Amino acid sequence: MGTEEAAITMINYYTTVTPHIRNIPIFIQYSNHKELKTDAGNQRTQAVLQAVSAVQSGGSPSSDVQEALAAASSPVLRIIIDNMFYPVTLDVLQQIFSKFGTVMKIITFTKNNQFQALLQFSDPVNAQQAKLALDGQNIYNSCCTLRIDFSKLVNLNVKYNNDKSRDYTRPELPAGDGQPSLDSTVAAAYSKDSNSLLGKIPGALSPLSAAAAAAAAAGRVALAGQTGSSGVLLVSNLNEEMVTPQSLFTLFGVYGDVQRVKILYNKKDSALIQMSDANQAQLAMSHLNGQKVYGKIIRVTLSKHQTVALPRDGLDDQGLTKDFANSPLHRFKKPGSKNFQNIFPPSATLHLSNIPQDVTEDDLRLLFSNAGGTVKAFKFFQDRKMALIQMSTVEEAIQALIDLHNYNMGGNQHLRVSFSKSTI
Repeated sequence: MGTEEAAITMINYYTTVTPHIRNIPIFIQYSNHKELKTDAGNQRTQAVLQAVSAVQSGGSPSSDVQEALAAASSPVLRIIIDNMFYPVTLDVLQQIFSKFGTVMKIITFTKNNQFQALLQFSDPVNAQQAKLALDGQNIYNSCCTLRIDFSKLVNLNVKYNNDKSRDYTRPELPAGDGQPSLDSTVAAAYSKDSNSLLGKIPGALSPLSAAAAAAAAAGRVALAGQTGSSGVLLVSNLNEEMVTPQSLFTLFGVYGDVQRVKILYNKKDSALIQMSDANQAQLAMSHLNGQKVYGKIIRVTLSKHQTVALPRDGLDDQGLTKDFANSPLHRFKKPGSKNFQNIFPPSATLHLSNIPQDVTEDDLRLLFSNAGGTVKAFKFFQDRKMALIQMSTVEEAIQALIDLHNYNMGGNQHLRVSFSKSTI
């Protein structure tokens, strides 16, 4: 405040009348700081302060302040999506953010094991409005939370129009190497019949609007009759000396409930994996395609098969096909399970839970070293039932998860292992 008297007056007033912001009571007290040091170069803060003062004194912000405000906030937003249980596509983002203004360009990427996007509006004011309205909102019930900041960039340079990046002002851009170009059939099906798509994603009665759910369903996830609408994945470039149906069940089981696995008899470096539904298949594909497993970079795509067939009775296929439909190890059986909120891309840090009380840090370090990796760091949670363990590479962590998820720690207590978004 300008003077100490003003601060005293304010505190005295608000001790008798509790202020509420968005229905939350706010408590105000004196700080130990005598004054706040602000960076004089921080145009945005200065502009906001000036604008607030101008409005308080009954005026409107002067044109130069309005200009400073506009210049200070970029038209480009940086968007991070937390708890990404359902795949969020570029089209979903366009659908949600275009309610606030013209979306010109979007680039999506994964950084620090999180799905992120840069989105450029035609006007910084629209970016400001979208940030205020959407930051902290969930796209779907209790998952896919938007975290929004201004980017330091003021203009995005998009080279390709595909499912990773898009420049809506230049539809003539190429799709780029090996990227699917825009699927006009999906777009047409979406615009023609959006309502029928709403049931495709469970729990998608979105606070942001049902249209976003429809867009997600249209975003090559679960359009009945369209390509890739099944829950079956084709995984290729596997290490055929090492891979088993069980190891694939464990790894892909991080992203959904695996029903069946078939390693192909005539091509043992490839396998078909049937997930519970198309959303889980999409999620597993987006997180595992391009990861290194048993020393080889695997490729994961949606299969044309609708189901994985079991061998006919009496035929032995050398254990290459396995039915996991009744497995007790499915992570997502219970609707609303906490596991839905803890799905992260493969990372070098693993989250361990269900640790017996008598197991020590040394026991766990030894166990994970024996899985063929180097333990870089370890940290118990307070109750010691959970811990974080950091391997030296993502590949080592994948290997450890395959080997040690559901490992019997004695007394019939089985260790649970998943990828973590934290680092130690």
